[in-house]
Amino acid sequence: MEQSKIRNVAIIAHVDHGKTTLVDQLFRHSGMFRDNQEVSERLMDSMDLERERGITITAKNGSYRFEDYWINIIDTPGHADFGGQVERVLRMADGALLLVDAQEGPMPQTYFVLKKALENNLPVIVVINKIDKPAARCDWVIDEVFDLFVKLNAPDEILDFPVVYTSAKEGYSLLDPGDPIADGGSMHHVSRMIVDHIPAPVGSSDEPLQMQVGTIDYSPYLGRLGIGKVINGKMAINQPIVVARRDGSIKPVRISKIYRFECDGKISIESAGVGEIVAIAGMEDVTVGVTFTDQEDPRPLPLINIDPPTISMNFIPNDSPFAGKEGKYVTSRHIGDRLQREILADVALQYEPLQDAVGFKVSGRGELHLSILIEKMRREGYELQVTRPQVIFREENGQVMEPYEKLTVDVDEQFQGPVIEKLGKLKGQLEEMGTENGMVRMVFSIPTRGLLGYRSEFMTDTKGMGMMSYVFSEYGPYAGDIINRVSGVLVVKEPCTAVAYALFNLQDRGKLFIKPGAPLYQGQIIGEHCRAADLVVNPAKGKKLTNMRASGSDEAVILTPPAVMTLEDCIAYINDDELVEVTPKSIRLRKRPGLRK
Repeated sequence: MEQSKIRNVAIIAHVDHGKTTLVDQLFRHSGMFRDNQEVSERLMDSMDLERERGITITAKNGSYRFEDYWINIIDTPGHADFGGQVERVLRMADGALLLVDAQEGPMPQTYFVLKKALENNLPVIVVINKIDKPAARCDWVIDEVFDLFVKLNAPDEILDFPVVYTSAKEGYSLLDPGDPIADGGSMHHVSRMIVDHIPAPVGSSDEPLQMQVGTIDYSPYLGRLGIGKVINGKMAINQPIVVARRDGSIKPVRISKIYRFECDGKISIESAGVGEIVAIAGMEDVTVGVTFTDQEDPRPLPLINIDPPTISMNFIPNDSPFAGKEGKYVTSRHIGDRLQREILADVALQYEPLQDAVGFKVSGRGELHLSILIEKMRREGYELQVTRPQVIFREENGQVMEPYEKLTVDVDEQFQGPVIEKLGKLKGQLEEMGTENGMVRMVFSIPTRGLLGYRSEFMTDTKGMGMMSYVFSEYGPYAGDIINRVSGVLVVKEPCTAVAYALFNLQDRGKLFIKPGAPLYQGQIIGEHCRAADLVVNPAKGKKLTNMRASGSDEAVILTPPAVMTLEDCIAYINDDELVEVTPKSIRLRKRPGLRK
């Protein structure tokens, strides 16, 4: 493929600003699908978890033809928890499309992903998306984006960024939001800007081969595939090369297959040249960051720098009375093997064996990063227990430092008081505040510890109408003690099956998490106590039967529906003396054996 006709572009944005939907439309309008071909929505979100949650978790590659150009698209995650994906795939790109919501404007993750793009000196095209929203304010958004570029010390040539306006949902693009939509709309303007403003890849086919693996894919027939951009040289099937590994060692391998991306699929090719993004088979234990290079003149590329983890949890084998009843993989060895496979593809994740117990300390970017891993494991048949998330402290110049987040909240004016008060107790410092159309946007600097478990309280305080998002900011001085949960819990006294009558009587004592008929064991948590202390209860206590009946006292038992706790809710809820038991079929809360109050 001719090097000057290739464009490699990454799509970066805050979560839910429309990256994956835009990619769908670029593919549709490229003419690479048949007219009668059935194409699913959010084509690039191939994982079940991505489709269920509506978020991108892993970076994906795709490509399409525009005129006589070949455009490689890299769809990146928007959540900062998956920032390790963004950092490494930007190495493959020669430019970036920065998507910004036409109503919300730049958000915390917008700052994060743009910062990473500028660190890689990538030219940026700004795409104002969702211009079909009634509350769209394009001029204001452009001013905010410009201020963000200035805040990040963008060079002058990047400050003069081109802008295109789109509605990815409706499938049209405009050079001016006031222009009429011609012929039902198309994405022509976006593709034209990519061709005109993103440079062709640099490199020489005469130099020794260099290709760094940015992401990992898996084929049931070929095993692990390393995906990356050919920086220099060329490669062909059966070509003997060497792999420069992360530890500095060199391993000879032979290329068995080369794949090029076409739309959301892969096609086999015989050879690849400079600038092409390809998937390579031939090395079973390929990991992110390794360099495929020339056998005679190996030239490893610099390792990808990844921001360090900020949160850790302990993954330990399940030892509850129900252990082994629902899971296929239950031992510490099973858990360790699975974590080892995960870190080969996710370089932002770290793990190490616990020194004082059986299990592993797993460190990642945030609660979502780790909860997605736990959810993947339980769906694969793993059974385990996890502890409360702990932030990772540092010591600098004799002072304890902890991670801080930049938190942005959008709430109705009537809710700003409770939100400010609650975040103040969690050591949050208000830095910016603005009001428009009855909505208040506030920016806080807050310790990561203060946000653990706060989202559910925030949604309660704002009647479910508030929006909050945050991104890692920096390490700062230890902020002091923070109390995240003040209520105690209802703990089961002995093994039993929950009875409706007993639960009816326990409703006055707090909020329940279970339904009648649930099998329970000693130490299991079935609800939240209305007071600060824990309460041991008997959820199997039935009504004493006599031969006397009265029309007034034998009314039907009416139960309040229990609180439905997701995996993230449970992880955020527990205290240090509690565990979340995770199996393929159940998520339970329990007191740690030997640590019950």
